[in-house]
Amino acid sequence: MQPVSILLNILWILLGAWMAFGWLVAAVIMAITIIGIPWARAAFNIAVYTLLPFGSRAVRRDELTGQSDIGTGPLGVIGNIIWFVLAGWWLAIGHVLTAIVMAITIIGIPFAWAHLKLAGIALWPIGRVIVPA
Repeated sequence: MQPVSILLNILWILLGAWMAFGWLVAAVIMAITIIGIPWARAAFNIAVYTLLPFGSRAVRRDELTGQSDIGTGPLGVIGNIIWFVLAGWWLAIGHVLTAIVMAITIIGIPFAWAHLKLAGIALWPIGRVIVPA
């Protein structure tokens, strides 16, 4: 990881990593239901990404591997629709509200941009993988 990414991640943890806790809560709730285990796995992965977003990025799994799988096909779309209804919208709202607060200062603009990217991921997380940038 680049030194700039390390510095930004440290500042991120101090200023705006509380949304990682929201992802963790969503993952635990999904895991408890047993039926929600596929969503829990995605939520745990994105909780880690939300905790340290700089130096990594989320990409579609089929773009990375070149092959479609269960999470990037029609079942992934259905899974993402269910995710959106159960947890995606409130996580996205949390990220957008945090981005608005962060964007008030010039220093917070990169963090606001990161929260907006995370809001998009919150709406449609199934079939995504976190890779180094």
